[in-house]
Amino acid sequence: MVIRVYARAKINLTLDVLWKRPDGYHQVETVMQSIKLHDCLEFAPQEKDISLAVPGGEVPSGAENLVYKAALLMRANAGKKCGVSIKLTKNIPVAAGLGGGSADAAATLSTLNEMWGIRFPLQDLLSLGEKLGSDVPFCLLGGTVLAGGRGEMLEPIPPCPRMGLVLVKPSFGVSTASVYHAYDSSPAAGRPETGEMVKAIKEKNIDGIVKNLANVLETATISMHPEIAGIKEKLLEAGALGVLMSGSGPTVFGVVDSLEAARAVAARYQSRGEQVLVTETFNFV
Repeated sequence: MVIRVYARAKINLTLDVLWKRPDGYHQVETVMQSIKLHDCLEFAPQEKDISLAVPGGEVPSGAENLVYKAALLMRANAGKKCGVSIKLTKNIPVAAGLGGGSADAAATLSTLNEMWGIRFPLQDLLSLGEKLGSDVPFCLLGGTVLAGGRGEMLEPIPPCPRMGLVLVKPSFGVSTASVYHAYDSSPAAGRPETGEMVKAIKEKNIDGIVKNLANVLETATISMHPEIAGIKEKLLEAGALGVLMSGSGPTVFGVVDSLEAARAVAARYQSRGEQVLVTETFNFV
């Protein structure tokens, strides 16, 4: 029997960096939101081995893939020898600030928890996810969440209103480590009003959400890739109500009030080799 699951991408509606921690990570405060754009994973039981196939070759299929790492981690904590064959079909752009790898890892943890009859509670899965990456715990929970710590301290908040999104991914990727290094050298001056963003979400106020879009890492990423500033300008010219870079970038998203409006903005956007995707916010309730 094959189990098919969808791993949802995320955007950051706000992202603040509070300080650099003694462990080398950064203390963050961020409002994260699941979106409909997803990868597809298919799981089939097999006797002993763990195997992963990724058609297209855009990401590795071996031990360096987070899906493979998640399966190994799950088996190591299961206390029994289990096998699985996994096929990963990528739709979420890679190295894009959209959490694609983290979403795939989270889907693997939760699916194998059921398939292998392990039945770990959510809190145990969140702890395992934290070992794989800072965004994996959020991807296990999904929806609309205020995250702190390295991203693993999660406080669910009422669902974000349904909004159309236009994602623009440049032809290049960025290294999260290099963005944080640039940020440490020259921190951003303005900070997000995280409390105001949470208030706007609770009130289902799209204008308030747009007004409070903010990401302190934007300046650092734009310093390395000025094209991102141009993408933001073009999205606004095409009719987006607000624009922001997601995570450490380089993907920029434009917010509108419906999926239909997002399609119209995407049609007007003058692409110069960027990948343009239309999607919308997604909540699990």
